[in-house]
Parts: sequence; C-alpha cells; structure tokens
Amino acid sequence: MQVCRRCGTLLHIETPPGHHVAAVALGSNLGDRAGHLREAVLRLSDPPAVRCVKVSGLLETPPVGCPPGSPHFLNAAAVVETSLSARGLLERLLEIEADMGRRRVGEPPNAPRTIDLDLLVYGEEMIDEAGLAVPHPRMGEREFVLRPLAEVAPEMRVPGTGHTVAGLLSRLLERRS
Repeated sequence: MQVCRRCGTLLHIETPPGHHVAAVALGSNLGDRAGHLREAVLRLSDPPAVRCVKVSGLLETPPVGCPPGSPHFLNAAAVVETSLSARGLLERLLEIEADMGRRRVGEPPNAPRTIDLDLLVYGEEMIDEAGLAVPHPRMGEREFVLRPLAEVAPEMRVPGTGHTVAGLLSRLLERRS
C-alpha cells in the first residue's frame, strides 16, 4: 500500500492474486449514527475475506430523496481489499445491514435507517446485473458519497467514467456553481 506522506490519502494498494480493491459508502441517520458507522466498519472487516484498508472521517449531510422530516445523515467511505466476488461483497453488505436492524422490505424508499452500505467500486469491473450495478450508478451525482471517498482515495479510478473520484467530485461541484 502506498500512502501520500503529506496528506495520508491512498495512492496505490498492492493486492494478492485473487483479491480486489473495492469502495463502500456508509451512511446512518437513526440513533447513534457514529456508533452505527463504527460498528459497520468492524463488521465489514472479516479477514481474510475482507480487510478495511482506509476509512474516511464522518460527514454530516441533509437527507437526499428521503421522506419529509428525515434526520440528517452521517456518511463515510471505506476502501477494502477483498477476496470476495462483487456479488459476495454485496451480500456481505446486505447481511451487515440486516444484522444491524435495516429493513428494506415494507419500508418506504429511502426511509430513515440505522445503516446504509453501498458498493461503489469493485476494482476495474463494470457490472450490470439484477440487484448489482458497479460502479454505483448514482455515485457521480452524490457529494455525500464522493467527498468522503475523495478524502481517502482521490486517485481511485471509477470504471466507465474516465475519471478519478477526485475528478468526479470536482465535476459535480463545478456543475453546482
């Protein structure tokens, strides 16, 4: 793993054969939000299948696309090294959500939640299957996703975009100004 001496961001991660580098977005807007995010990172770390390489700081943001009156989110991002397939990693994320009280069935879309985990990037792969889209199709539109990820992995390439995470964030901010 190479880390910038000046700012501490990831520059390059050497992975063993059969392993991939992936990026995961984390969010919580119910209860002990910071505690939920810490717990999710602990549960995500499952050596040797998943190793958290770097986790961003926390970013508080207003809810986007949520029912009126929804509480603000705390968001973060994690870069992981994994031997799981993209589908296997997604299943692990959904399992963590369920174990931490997230209910997807019977809830309105984007309802407040203890934990939300999204697979953003999985190596250089582009996947569009039932229930699995990588890179995450809306990550380039979401500052609450890009800002934490840019904190820890600004040079991570986002397949199919021709941009790094920092580049996508810059483009998003330019469009808004």
